Amino acid sequence: MSIDQFQNSILLFDKPKRWTSFDVVNKVRRALKVKVGHAGTLDPLATGLLILCSGQQRKNVISFQGMEKEYTGTMYLGATTPSYDNETEVDQQFDISRVTPEMILGATTGFIGTHDQFPPPYSAKQIEGKRYYHYARKGKEFEMKPHSVTLFKFEVTRIELPEVDFRIVCGKGYYVRSLVHDFGKAVGAGAYLTKLCRTRIGDYKLGDAWQIKDFVNFVLQENELNASPPQH
Repeated sequence: MSIDQFQNSILLFDKPKRWTSFDVVNKVRRALKVKVGHAGTLDPLATGLLILCSGQQRKNVISFQGMEKEYTGTMYLGATTPSYDNETEVDQQFDISRVTPEMILGATTGFIGTHDQFPPPYSAKQIEGKRYYHYARKGKEFEMKPHSVTLFKFEVTRIELPEVDFRIVCGKGYYVRSLVHDFGKAVGAGAYLTKLCRTRIGDYKLGDAWQIKDFVNFVLQENELNASPPQH
């Protein structure tokens, strides 16, 4: 793909841990020198597939939001945090000595289908024009409202307590941190998310995504090549 094509394109990236989605947008925008938008954020502690749209393709970002998404992750059973992940410190601990693999596998079925879900207090959901995390980080109380979400698949792939690995396929607006928090309640042990990777959005796969560094270096090399005088 040429630089010109990049400037009006759908671009796939593997978001690094601790980068915000806007960090990726800004890096790509500076490299391409064109307007860039993202088609759905990832939490800073999450990694994986992020779809960006450059130039004229920005008008299509909304078309990606309704696509099903696939994630792999790891939860820690036996404790909770206010953010439902390891952004914040553990606030409660639980005895998991009675939690069995059979209990864990059996609890997954109750989450399949369409249900109301409360977003995490540390999330970008809005109330009265402000993000939830603005209130949560200041220790202010606020009313969280549930919204309808759909979980298509919930597969446990490894159990080595206190860690449990999983793979899910979900619909629009789904919070994996909330799933893990609620799952902890379901097995009576508490849980928080320690690792999350988005592996697919619709038919777009993480395996086809650019690493940010590789993309920026490729664009710089192409620009230098195009700027070089022709050889005679």
